[in-house]
Amino acid sequence: MQLIQQKRFHRTRMTIYSILVLSYMSVYFHRMAPGVVSAELMLSFQTSAAALGSLAAMYYYIYTLMQIPAGVLADTLGNRVSVTAGNLIAGAGSIIFAMAESIEFAAFGRFMVGLGVSVIFVGLMKNNTVWFRDRIYGLVAGFTILMGNLGSVLAAKPLSALLNIWSWRDIFIAIGLMSIVLAIFTLIFVRNRPEDAGFPSVREMDGMSSHAERHQHWIKDLIKVIKSRVVWPGFWVNFGMAGGLFAFAGLWGIPLLRDSFAMSRDQASLYTTITLISLAVGTLLAGWTSDRIGLRKPVILISAMVYALSWLGLIYLPWQPGLFAMLLFALIGLTSGGFVLTYPCAKEVTQPALSGMAISLVNTGLFLGAAIVQPLFGWILDLGWDGKVVNGVNVYSWQNYQFAMLLMFAFAVIAFIAATRIKETACQNLTLK
Repeated sequence: MQLIQQKRFHRTRMTIYSILVLSYMSVYFHRMAPGVVSAELMLSFQTSAAALGSLAAMYYYIYTLMQIPAGVLADTLGNRVSVTAGNLIAGAGSIIFAMAESIEFAAFGRFMVGLGVSVIFVGLMKNNTVWFRDRIYGLVAGFTILMGNLGSVLAAKPLSALLNIWSWRDIFIAIGLMSIVLAIFTLIFVRNRPEDAGFPSVREMDGMSSHAERHQHWIKDLIKVIKSRVVWPGFWVNFGMAGGLFAFAGLWGIPLLRDSFAMSRDQASLYTTITLISLAVGTLLAGWTSDRIGLRKPVILISAMVYALSWLGLIYLPWQPGLFAMLLFALIGLTSGGFVLTYPCAKEVTQPALSGMAISLVNTGLFLGAAIVQPLFGWILDLGWDGKVVNGVNVYSWQNYQFAMLLMFAFAVIAFIAATRIKETACQNLTLK
């Protein structure tokens, strides 16, 4: 490829990647923001912990159900169409959520947000499979999750500070409008494959033949992916590790610190911010380490084991707010980052043309786990609640949270067991050998 064309290719690739990553950051913002505004939501809708958990989890319910369709859309219509439509729907949902006067209307808004953003991650990861070389896919996947987690960070401490200036309703209207703008950019600039932008495929640039295209109906391809036993361990790793972590950091981390240690929302949000930053760093480290050593399974296995032990530390060690507590919250985030390697593993045990479906199947586990944990955690809290209310908001004891966090440890154990069943790919697509 000539130098001028190479520069044009890199510029086009980074423009597309940047637009899709900004969309992905909004996904994380929507996912984590309810934890910061939990008190405002309880007060606005006069609701209990279990009901708040169900409201926040509405996002996860539809997101979970949409993961397989998201993979089908990515492999058939392409990420340009799916991400454009997803941003539009998510933007409208965020505005509806912000304007809701009842919890039912708010739940409908969250449903629309979850429906819209459900296609963005799979579309982005599918984009990465065709615009980047296989040998750096783990690193690209890790960097992608890191960038997405910046959206989580914005939904923690910065959002908490912004609430001192704007109302939670104004903020969700603003993020809705931003999603609509990203939909316009996606439609104008994003292309599904290098060939659609006038370039040869990445493999052709390296002197190899392009991957084979799909040659049968997508239903048959989907059934083939679902029947693949080597894809499913990644589903359960995401279910237990990433699903639990996102449920906790996205809703229950701040209330735990607020109720158990009388911390303000701003103080408590610092700890969840540390968890999310550590998660972002952990995903990048896991992807880089895996590509560097040429192995996937050991990195996932060690991450899952230490992640489970970290929850035992948070539950049983006699910690108080301060440096040691920050280290515990950081360790949970850092070790959970190993889940990012389930996506390269799914891609590398599946035919390239079906990578979107494989990635979406694995990703379903994450959101199914979060959808179960968020309301179940709240239900456990309500089970031991002594009736204490402060300023119209239910307050729970440390013992309530300690018991509820055993759920997090149980999900972590599920992830570790699943990690032992991951098939090692040596960072290569096994279907091409």
